[in-house]
Amino acid sequence: MTAVVAKRRTGDRGIWARIPRSPAVRLVVKRLLLAIPIMLGVTILTFWVINLIPGNPAQALLGPEATPDQIRAMEIQMGLDRPAHERYLDWLGGAVQGDLGTSLINRQPVATQIIDRVAVTGELVTLTLAGALACAVPLALVAARRPGGPFDRLVTVVNVTGLSMANYVLALLLVLVFSVTLGVLPAIGFVPLTESVGRNLGSLVLPSVALGFPLMCVYTRFLRADLVDQMQGQDYVVTARAKGVNPWQVLVRHALRNSSYGLIALVGLNMGTLIGVTVIIEQIFALPGTGQLLLSAINSRDIVLIQGVVVFFAVVTVLGNLAADLLQTVLDPRIRYGDR
Repeated sequence: MTAVVAKRRTGDRGIWARIPRSPAVRLVVKRLLLAIPIMLGVTILTFWVINLIPGNPAQALLGPEATPDQIRAMEIQMGLDRPAHERYLDWLGGAVQGDLGTSLINRQPVATQIIDRVAVTGELVTLTLAGALACAVPLALVAARRPGGPFDRLVTVVNVTGLSMANYVLALLLVLVFSVTLGVLPAIGFVPLTESVGRNLGSLVLPSVALGFPLMCVYTRFLRADLVDQMQGQDYVVTARAKGVNPWQVLVRHALRNSSYGLIALVGLNMGTLIGVTVIIEQIFALPGTGQLLLSAINSRDIVLIQGVVVFFAVVTVLGNLAADLLQTVLDPRIRYGDR
């Protein structure tokens, strides 16, 4: 009788009962299920906005001297004569199977074009995050050691400056100083990692600084405030001080560990903003990444290519947030993602 009741209860819970009770596994399942309507909404909104953009892809491909008959024939060939909802459903059916369609302009697979460019954007984002975190953590630690001190006030000025400056303005200033005036770093272009490690890093220094400096200021300000709060109001800090533990050990070994959970969440939340800003930075520095590919598609009104790149950006953002949540689950034993 007990087995029957247990079986009925399991049946009532459905597939969810078959999922392992590991917090990490359940978190992955929940986030992936939540990502489905998010991705669907992104594609619908993107397709709707694209159709509002003025211009005609067929005319852009044929040139200004094309006749109306030629434009009409090209529209039929490209499938633009069909209703928008039919074109969207056809695209969505292919996207579910991994086919993001074929570019309307160069007739190349969208997925192939994204794969060819993703290495540049991935390297830029990786260097940006690594540099921002590598600078933010020590700055926040030293500033939080003596709140209100000279170094803390200096860090505050730097943070306010970085938060007040747009990325593209900082990019132009960096080019003016380090490329035009000093001539120590290239202003535009990209050297693959396989050709030269030094030249590759040199071509990404200015773009990563333009992206990472405002981000570093955000991380430093957040982490410094959280560290100060940890050091002033937590019982474990009072206990450690009463035992005579060195203040730096309390700050680094205890306070930083607890404050890092919020920093990880902040990195995940800022992933979408970081990916979006790369579009502008790649255009300024002429980097052949996915951001430049998106701008090129917008200029030529390549609907299919725009849709594919935007979906790719959305997937990266969702995966970035998922990775941040998983890392928090691993590091923080207080977090439990059970049946909530």
